[in-house]
Amino acid sequence: MNNTPVADARALHATASAFDAQRNKLPIPGDPHRSPDTVAVAGQIAQFGTLITTLGDQILFRANAENQAPHSAKVIASFAAAVGPASRAATALGSVANQLSVLDQTEHLRDQPDARGAREVATLVIGNALGMADKDLREAPDSLHAASATISSTSLRLQAARSRSTAAAPSPTPSSASAPAAAAPPNRITRSR
Repeated sequence: MNNTPVADARALHATASAFDAQRNKLPIPGDPHRSPDTVAVAGQIAQFGTLITTLGDQILFRANAENQAPHSAKVIASFAAAVGPASRAATALGSVANQLSVLDQTEHLRDQPDARGAREVATLVIGNALGMADKDLREAPDSLHAASATISSTSLRLQAARSRSTAAAPSPTPSSASAPAAAAPPNRITRSR
C-alpha cells in the first residue's frame, strides 16, 4: 500500500463500494428473492466484521506511516467515521437474526394468541432494524465517496500546479536564423530609386 492521493482516493472509493454492495444485499421483508433468513443475515454480519477490519487496517496503515502525506488526516478521519455506521448496521442485523430466531421458535405456535402477538412484534422489529441498517449503509459510502472526490480533485490541482511551476520557459535570446535584419544607422539617409 502507498499513501499517495490517488491511492488513497481509490481506497476510499473501494471501501464505499463495499458498503454499497452490502446495502444491496440487505434482506427485504416480503420480497421472495431477498426475504430475510437467518443464514443470509449471519453471513452478512460476518461480512460486516470483515468490512470493519478493513476500515481498521486502512486507519492503522496511515497512522503508522513514517511520513504522513498532507491529506492523510482527512483519509484517516473518513475511514474512522465509517466505523460507526458499519457497526450500527451490523448491530441492526444482529437484531434481525435475533427476531428471526423468535419467529423460528414460535412457528409451531403461530395460531395461539400470545405467539401471534410476539410474532407480529418480531416482524415489526425486523422491518425497523433493516430500515436502520439501510440508512447506515447509505451514510457511510456517501461520506467515503465525498472524501475520495475531494482528495482526487486536490491531487489533480496539485499535479497541475506542479506541472505549471516546473515547465521550462522559452529562452529570451533569439537564434541567429530568426534575428531581424540589421537596420540602417539612424544618422544616415537612405534613398530609394
